Amino acid sequence: MEWESDASELKAAGAELLPDGRSGLRIHGWEIESRKRSILTSLQLQQWEEELQTSHLPEMVFGDNSLVLKHVNTGTKIHFNAFDALVGWKHEALPPVEVPAAAKWKFRSKPLQQVVLDYDYTFTTPYNGSETVERNAECVRGLSNESSCSLQWEDCMDKIDLVALASKEPILFFDEIILYEDELADNGISLLTVKVRIMPSGWFLLLRFWLRVDGVLMRLRETRLHYSFGVDMKSVILRESCWREATFQALSSKGYPSDCAAYSDPSIISERLPIIMQKAQKLSIEIPCKH
Repeated sequence: MEWESDASELKAAGAELLPDGRSGLRIHGWEIESRKRSILTSLQLQQWEEELQTSHLPEMVFGDNSLVLKHVNTGTKIHFNAFDALVGWKHEALPPVEVPAAAKWKFRSKPLQQVVLDYDYTFTTPYNGSETVERNAECVRGLSNESSCSLQWEDCMDKIDLVALASKEPILFFDEIILYEDELADNGISLLTVKVRIMPSGWFLLLRFWLRVDGVLMRLRETRLHYSFGVDMKSVILRESCWREATFQALSSKGYPSDCAAYSDPSIISERLPIIMQKAQKLSIEIPCKH
């Protein structure tokens, strides 16, 4: 179901819908667009396998889905897509999570096939977004390009004010985009999504990787970004990343349920999972483009 914006609220906030049927808004110098399409075709999957140098991809890859946030005057663009996320998975190359012996047969593609899970079949990724700086097509940078136009994220002590974000404020635009999903041969869930919310005060997004290997492990990797509009605010994007992880055995030893059905919503159970990595960074978007 597509989000329906309120015309009067958009006008009051100085926002306008994107033209040509695109999904998103222009507001206070930002152009924010979400795109949702079908999963990759078999031919496209084959092309991705060649580019990523792998024979394994998630069951459902929404390769044409994306979220793009572009600050028009500076050309600063932060975007989210499945391909770059899977590049992160490939590079991190975590050891495979052990699957219960009773469930291994589910991973077979042929009846008598021997199951050899010698790769990270959970598709866990360290991905926290992609970056580009566009300056009149003269200065374009991707994450893998060593260029003087790199975005300078700085470690900081600042925190996103989640309490303020929970205050009652008109939502001018909202969308949730699935980047990829795999049900781990009916043995759990691996899901990468990004949600965006635009309010009169600013924009906020949540990139979430959620993994549950039934009876074995849960893993939650979240990245939150927030930007406040307003002339009195510094032109700074705050980014917080938090990784949580726990085995079912560890949770059970603390008295939590061991039933997989109790862990269907990561938003509800995240506090039960110990933090294994946490960091906060900020980005000033007025970055000169040096040549």
